[in-house]
Amino acid sequence: MTSHAPLDTNSHRDLRVRADAGTEWGDGVMATLIVPSEFRRVQADFPILFRREAGQGRFFAVALLGFETGENLFLDGASWDAGYRPLSLAIQPFLIGRAANGEGPGQVHVDLAHPRIAEGDDGVRLFDANGLATPFLEGIAEKLGELDEGYRESGAFFDALAGHDLLEPFTFEVTLGDGSLHSLVGFHIIDEARLRALDADALGALHAAGHLMPIFMALASLSQLAELARRKNRRRRDG
Repeated sequence: MTSHAPLDTNSHRDLRVRADAGTEWGDGVMATLIVPSEFRRVQADFPILFRREAGQGRFFAVALLGFETGENLFLDGASWDAGYRPLSLAIQPFLIGRAANGEGPGQVHVDLAHPRIAEGDDGVRLFDANGLATPFLEGIAEKLGELDEGYRESGAFFDALAGHDLLEPFTFEVTLGDGSLHSLVGFHIIDEARLRALDADALGALHAAGHLMPIFMALASLSQLAELARRKNRRRRDG
């Protein structure tokens, strides 16, 4: 269940949220939404894969964090064991709210039912004693703005991938040290052969639209699959 409300300095003057990492705070996920504008930062730590929205033709991108539902191999107790934290996780429990038609300026909303909502003196304050936003909340607002803008602009990127038929189904099987086999299905990756076959005009158009760099970053990120498998093996071994 969720309970979204516009963030307000009067209603939420004393509200605190937990800023540390942890499964109990909503970080126990196998994959998390990312936007093309953050692909360069994501690819240094996580594989970038693509999925199709249920019942729709539109794709979206995810950073892969584990091989099983609820598994996040970058959680080490209360620590985040990676150089980057994807925006969709970093902004919890906040989101952008808009009018029903999706137009107009966004407003910061908070999910008051989210496990990151703290009780008592736990967590980080959102507003100071004068009702002004704390540096923590200012940082959240910046991340929310970046994620919102990236999401709204991502349609053109995915339209370009579809127009050039640049996504192919992807299955990844990894055999762990204990002999168990894990398979990833239902994902897509950039079709490198089709990308290489594009002519200069098509590549030039992709570059001019700003799509070529995130495509390259998505391809480069696939090298992180092997590291993710090593993390899985270490977790099993140290388990």
